[in-house]
Amino acid sequence: MALQLPAAFQERMKSLLQDQYERFIASYDHDPYSGIRVNTLKISVGDLLASSPWQLKPIPWCGTGFYTEPGDRPGKHPYYHAGLYYIQEPSAMAPVELLDVRPGDKVLDLCAAPGGKSTQIAAKLQGEGLLVSNDLNQERTKALAKNLELYGVRNGVVLQEHPERIAASFPAFFDKILVDAPCSGEGMFRKDEDMVRQWTEESPDKYAAMQREILKSAANMLKPGGRIVYSTCTFSPEENEAIIAEFLLEQPCFSVAPPPSGLFAPGAAGWLRGHMEESDQIPDDIWEQAEQTSRLWPHLIEGEGHFVAVLQHDGTGTDEPGRFLAATDRGSSGGARLDGKGKDRKERSQGIPKKGKRTAKKPDGDDPAAQLEAYGNFVRDHLGFVPGGYTIMFGQHVYQSPLPPGALDGLKAVRPGWYMGDAKNGRFVPAHPLATALRPQEFCRVLSLSSETGEAVRYLKGETLNVEADRIRCTDGVLPKGYVLVCIDGYSAGFGKWQDGMLKNEYPAGWRWTSA
Repeated sequence: MALQLPAAFQERMKSLLQDQYERFIASYDHDPYSGIRVNTLKISVGDLLASSPWQLKPIPWCGTGFYTEPGDRPGKHPYYHAGLYYIQEPSAMAPVELLDVRPGDKVLDLCAAPGGKSTQIAAKLQGEGLLVSNDLNQERTKALAKNLELYGVRNGVVLQEHPERIAASFPAFFDKILVDAPCSGEGMFRKDEDMVRQWTEESPDKYAAMQREILKSAANMLKPGGRIVYSTCTFSPEENEAIIAEFLLEQPCFSVAPPPSGLFAPGAAGWLRGHMEESDQIPDDIWEQAEQTSRLWPHLIEGEGHFVAVLQHDGTGTDEPGRFLAATDRGSSGGARLDGKGKDRKERSQGIPKKGKRTAKKPDGDDPAAQLEAYGNFVRDHLGFVPGGYTIMFGQHVYQSPLPPGALDGLKAVRPGWYMGDAKNGRFVPAHPLATALRPQEFCRVLSLSSETGEAVRYLKGETLNVEADRIRCTDGVLPKGYVLVCIDGYSAGFGKWQDGMLKNEYPAGWRWTSA
């Protein structure tokens, strides 16, 4: 075994696994497993399998997940840049599957960066309901927002906030909450050697204190009858079964919902009872429930180490309509702090103006009515539908938010909704996230590039393309000149501007294809 595991960790695992220890330690000689998960917001599983250049093997616990071979490079294919799949470690797909998300649910992903599980939740919502994705780390939140935009999420909000502050604004609000908690990362040792170097014997206790507080905040945000899934990528019982046992002791309205039979190993509550000083203070029935959590052991499955607990609320208590109104209907004065800059900006929210006589005089770029008019004109001239939700403006930025005005007052919002573009100087400039979430039939001009001829890669590299006018598919009465939705094999990837046989590339510099 080339990987040098800490001696203290090995001794702990010997005690925990006993006669399974040798099989466990032998698993570190196997290469980490890799996989992709189909983004069903853009493509069906069947269509992805039919067009995939790789041999894909199904992942048992995720109907949209597939193992890839070690030599495969799915991140170097144009389909990755079109958001058709997410590259994800196979075990990491399990928590969202057990969350049982349904279209129309209001879902919170509390520790969401870099966004793999949030994109999985969004695919299950299918554009209905609400997804709030949160993370405290500013840099990781940028990656979270980018991934949600790449995968075409329209009904998402991205926050960078402390859980207790979100709980104050959204008490008893969410149907489902995912807590993929920060942890000591023992389950990722095979995949990431940096996790080995960072681990100490004190790591489990350090993270356990944080996990207790996060889970407590999650409980305060859950509707009666809702579901929380708590997950970690560590083997430490102090961060797993102990957290669940303590939570159940303090929250009698919750119980552990058993996982699908035979899919994963049970929790290690028995070991914990023999090694935890306070174990005799916890009733037997709670320990029995802790045993009904799930362990994904790398020597028993094709994946890395994970722990998952499904916490079901019994429905006791009552919904309080006033609490929802207090959280979401505060009017349009004030606003969320955007982009982590810590500055309060004036938020304006109005509907998209109805079709009417246009302003002949060039509007003032700072006039809210003129800004909304420019946006409304773009929607009418370019989109084949009226975007849902609430039109919200922060400065020149225009969003379609799934939450009503004022819902995010006092919270640090990185993205308060679907970023549509910027309205300034009487013009509306569409944003890249508008393009990535569109279907080809929803835009007035569409150009499809082939993934096989090299022109898709040229577009993704930011090059200007020579394109004949007859390749631009236009809706009735629309000429080829103007903004074009650029697709890769029929799937949206970004914008371009066509004129006189030339497609000016609007693909953002920070998103471009950088490999040879």
